[in-house]
Amino acid sequence: MDAPVFIVLPEGPDRVAPFSHAVRAGPWLLVTGQMPTDPRDNRLPLPDGVEAQTRQVMENLLRVLDGAGFALRDVVQARVYLTHFARDYEAMNRTYASYFPPDRLPARTCVGVTGLARDALVEIDLVAWKPA
Repeated sequence: MDAPVFIVLPEGPDRVAPFSHAVRAGPWLLVTGQMPTDPRDNRLPLPDGVEAQTRQVMENLLRVLDGAGFALRDVVQARVYLTHFARDYEAMNRTYASYFPPDRLPARTCVGVTGLARDALVEIDLVAWKPA
């Protein structure tokens, strides 16, 4: 297997910390958790509400997937982090599910957390697989 490739995309979402947008290891792509930040400037205010924040997170994930040569159809697993689990779970699910065909939903874990960077309501990371 080739050495992992650490991917930092010039067109990727503006990073809020020291990390790669994704790491490719063979057919696997590990996508760093994305925040609901504006992809051009992470200092701008976050969208209001968990639905708008989930939409922005998904758009940021799409940007990273595309930049790494992957697509949502390649996603096999997702992890979702919510700061207000009971309040936001259903609304986040509606928005999240709208990005995937019903017959290609990735395996998923969703957990409640005490806090996220920038006081975000949601963060999502992905694992994708595509043969070389």
